[in-house]
Amino acid sequence: MFVFLALPLGLAIGAISGFFGVGGGFLLTPILLLLGYEPSTAITISLLYSMSTSISGAVKHYQQKHILWKPVIILSISGMLSTQIAKPLVLFLESIGYDEIVISLLYVGLLSYFALSMLTEKQSTQESSQLYSISPVRAILIGLAGGFISSVLGVGGGFVMVPLLISVLGLPPRLAVGTSLASIFIIVSTGFFSYIGSVSIPFTLACILVIGAIIGSRIGAGITEFVSNHVIQKLLGTLYIFTLVSVILELFHLPIAGLSILAIYITPLIIFFSYQYRTKKKRLFSSE
Repeated sequence: MFVFLALPLGLAIGAISGFFGVGGGFLLTPILLLLGYEPSTAITISLLYSMSTSISGAVKHYQQKHILWKPVIILSISGMLSTQIAKPLVLFLESIGYDEIVISLLYVGLLSYFALSMLTEKQSTQESSQLYSISPVRAILIGLAGGFISSVLGVGGGFVMVPLLISVLGLPPRLAVGTSLASIFIIVSTGFFSYIGSVSIPFTLACILVIGAIIGSRIGAGITEFVSNHVIQKLLGTLYIFTLVSVILELFHLPIAGLSILAIYITPLIIFFSYQYRTKKKRLFSSE
């Protein structure tokens, strides 16, 4: 039954991915866990999905000149290295039966921190045409964190990197989104190919999700051009809060309630995206 819902789900998460620069896996992994898939299977599917959303969204952001290539290189190299550390940890946790609880608790901690960060962080006043002084050390640390989280949780790493690029490197949200997506493709490719040799996935489901990802992420990436940096940042923080609540409900064995909480936020967000895509109204709710 879930296969029939895979295309609209892939489109919706893809649009969210392209808009927020988060790869999509941080939403897809908990949804797959809520639906009863094993953590290693959910992670592998989500990594493949994140590869699709990131490359599709990155192409659109490249056309909009929202990518800074120096941090992309640093983030990608450091992220690839840390993915190789994470895979043995996940397989070990699965072998001793602690994978689901550890992954869920890690989600809770990270989502709590980044929700607070996005909702309280002051908006950058820099414009995309300005030059940025990027600290290589900070960029390396962000890449290491993104790569490790990517492989442990089956996400693109963008839901870690985007808020860190905003708060630590001081990038405006649109540049953080584009730079994150370009880095994610390289990072998650490494993570995916390290898993696929030892984990089997439902091929039909994965293909349908990927089709939705490719289409949806380009739509979401295009919409960022018509929404203010401030709105992007606050919407991302709110998304983290709803995802956090859904993961907590899963810990209390309430999967239906968890899925319902995500649907409550995703549904109006997709309606908002549809309105923006159809009208192309510049800077809706702008505070810039």
